Amino acid sequence: MRILYLDIDALRPDHLGCYGYSRPTSPNLDRLAAGAWRFDACHASDVPCCPSRTSLFAGRFGVNHGVLCHAGRRAEPFSDGPDRGFQARLERDAWMAGLQKAGYYTAAISSFGARHSAWWWTAGFREILDTGGNGMELAEDVADTALDWLDRRGRNDCWFLHVNLWDAHTPYRTPESFGEPFVDHPTPTWLNESVRQKHWLGCGPQCARERGAMNGHDEHRGRFPRQPHVMASSQDVRRMFDGYDTAVRYLDHHVGRLIDRLDQIGVLDDTAILVSADHGETLGELNIYGCHQTVDAITTRVPALLHWPGLSDRANHKVRPELIYHIDLAATVLELAGGAVPSSWDAQSLAQSLRHDEPHRDRPYLVLSQMQGTCQRAVRFRRDDRDYILIRTFHDGLHDLPANLIYDLTADPHHQHDLADHRPDLVAHAQRCLQEWAIEHDLLNSASARRPGPADPMVTVLDEGGPPHSRGRLDYYLARLKATGRHTCAQRLHQRHLALRQ
Repeated sequence: MRILYLDIDALRPDHLGCYGYSRPTSPNLDRLAAGAWRFDACHASDVPCCPSRTSLFAGRFGVNHGVLCHAGRRAEPFSDGPDRGFQARLERDAWMAGLQKAGYYTAAISSFGARHSAWWWTAGFREILDTGGNGMELAEDVADTALDWLDRRGRNDCWFLHVNLWDAHTPYRTPESFGEPFVDHPTPTWLNESVRQKHWLGCGPQCARERGAMNGHDEHRGRFPRQPHVMASSQDVRRMFDGYDTAVRYLDHHVGRLIDRLDQIGVLDDTAILVSADHGETLGELNIYGCHQTVDAITTRVPALLHWPGLSDRANHKVRPELIYHIDLAATVLELAGGAVPSSWDAQSLAQSLRHDEPHRDRPYLVLSQMQGTCQRAVRFRRDDRDYILIRTFHDGLHDLPANLIYDLTADPHHQHDLADHRPDLVAHAQRCLQEWAIEHDLLNSASARRPGPADPMVTVLDEGGPPHSRGRLDYYLARLKATGRHTCAQRLHQRHLALRQ
């Protein structure tokens, strides 16, 4: 068996045809999905980029491996401590280490390690090809490197190849020669002019008026015609949707090249293909345009397509509704490939239920974390056949967010109607889940034998000044809000953060 993992940065599933999107963004991924399992409720346990990929490749939650954000002490894994032997824990327990033990040659085509100085992520890889763009590579460049690798090694048996595509991440930079594939397609109707105008009066990093940066200046301004600088009109909103969707269509084209090459070298029928992402991308939700600042269901939900020859193509139940973590995909692939899931992992394998074409025992809830743009935890749960998310904010990252938000995702997938004041029963249920999870992971004591420093590593992020994206910027941003006539926002932020300082 061969395994290809297509890791597409910032790809939200509801902008793919196979997940029901009306725009034709993903013909090649849709073709793959026809013979694959499609997981409809897969969420990254820790967002955004570095925490998410660390969790996936470590098989554990951020509170247990230590990487919660991109800066400060919690941008690094916990030390193994005095019990560390000749090999670090990751060298023994990482996803790639398990595949190596199962007989697989493990390789990656990615600049992720360099982009985030995440050298621990390399644990268990035999070969890494850094495409050199620090996350600004085009899909064509990544695909060319992958095609060369397949030509050289693809006919060999028992390999795992991780291919990292970046195009859906801002700034939207699809070559102009690719054209405008969505010029005649309407934009999503939920983000109408009334919503945009309301957002224009709001605040926060990456909001309608500060989409590029909190000071109103965008370092990429003028360099990327597909990337709007601010959301000053409905035409800017269209440019955002068209820029994102064109990026998806562009990378999908190059995904098609990889699938076709597997066929040309005669190994497609014996190659498992996993498609997922590190996180999704808010495109206006919560007044955040083209970024991943919060722990909402748009940012945490990721696509998850798994084609496994001889299993998924014959399955009667290809659409899988189970609530699962992103890390569960690693456990599932490892077990399907003949490996053993380490006992230290938080991930659960779905391999047995997939082999028997049976429903998997649903997790009662998921707890999700964001510490880079905000300091938040969320509880993703179901009740009375409806989907909900509670977002608990400990530091709003200057987004003017209350302590609790709750959304009925079945009726309100774009997070427009907060139910926290109207459904105290849902808030209480989700808070009990969060408390239960905190007890399970030993987060409520002042210290823990499991980890150095505070028992809850979120405390470290808060003690360092809060989420890195807005750290130390309060006074500057309050002045900007007042200068642009948003005095009400400034007053609310001032009062909230005055309380945090006390």
